[in-house]
Amino acid sequence: MKNRIRVGVVGIGNCFAGLLQGIEYYKTTQNHITGVIHNKIKQYTIFDIDFVSGFDVGKNKIGKKLSDAMYQKPNLVNWIPHKKMSEIKPIVQEAPVLDGVGKWVQNQINPITNRKTLNTISDEIKNTLQKTKTEIIVSYLPVGSDQATQFWANICLDTNTAFVNCIPSFIASNKKWAHKFMIKNIPLIGDDIKGQIGATILHRTIAKLCNDRGTEIQNMYQLNVGGNTDFLNMKEHERLTSKKISKTDSVQSQLNKKLAPQQIHVGPSDYISFLENTKLMFLRIIGNQWANIPYTIETQLKVDDKANSAGIVVDAIRLAKLSLDRKIGGPIIPACAYLMKHPPKQMNDNEAMISVQNFINNVR
Repeated sequence: MKNRIRVGVVGIGNCFAGLLQGIEYYKTTQNHITGVIHNKIKQYTIFDIDFVSGFDVGKNKIGKKLSDAMYQKPNLVNWIPHKKMSEIKPIVQEAPVLDGVGKWVQNQINPITNRKTLNTISDEIKNTLQKTKTEIIVSYLPVGSDQATQFWANICLDTNTAFVNCIPSFIASNKKWAHKFMIKNIPLIGDDIKGQIGATILHRTIAKLCNDRGTEIQNMYQLNVGGNTDFLNMKEHERLTSKKISKTDSVQSQLNKKLAPQQIHVGPSDYISFLENTKLMFLRIIGNQWANIPYTIETQLKVDDKANSAGIVVDAIRLAKLSLDRKIGGPIIPACAYLMKHPPKQMNDNEAMISVQNFINNVR
């Protein structure tokens, strides 16, 4: 009998709700599964993932079952009605707030006031991970949560738990942190999830096409707007430094010659509440082709941002599990390059896809 995949989640927000409700959706449509990159990664399907622990800072989520907590405000994902959702019994436990709650989302999240010491919370978390036999932690912390991300990276190091870092707080792509996971032989996948069909992957693809076809890009921008707490959080521009680096580096990596900083703009633009989980991306590329004749590309993407995330995280979880099975630690380079915007090593997407397939098939 094959092993189950025992996963803990940090941040019971919209991204997690989309992941869990998506798996529930597929349980009712097993005869026709679409929208999954890999139906199987070796022996593992999306139905082999068990969520056995969860952590959050919201007062209205702590103490509730995972399957109940994900429907609490300010979450918006309701693909599966609450009454029809299968029960996921683990109870959401308290996490340290640290820098995980920005000023714009303070009132919506209503974070708990951590009255326990950080050491006490840390010990309780470690005990929970041990008791639940959690083997992989998925971090869905908000953008700008650098201290909180480092806290959870240390938790993983202390408990020999694999770490999937979905946000642009640099762990896998930071040499010191990567070395720590390498020394302890703990799998690490990060940083900053690259959507299934998201703004960055589309921008990368079109920019690379322009580059590969011999044109010269003069300038380009990518503007994103949305209406959930992710976009509300990103109104606090001080939290965006690593996000802009991650998204810009991801696109620049596809060009033979990088654009000057003043010729490229990539990043969130604004929060529009009625868009809710819908994300709109506006992309414009201006360049020169044969005989220095100019061309312009303009495109718009409309997508559910949480579906974009979940379609990637199910692969990240299974690749982390495969790494645990094979006792491979440190940054899992193929997985990082294929699934993340800011990996330790950038590849073009076709190269990364082949690299992941070779990793799955154990081809060296």
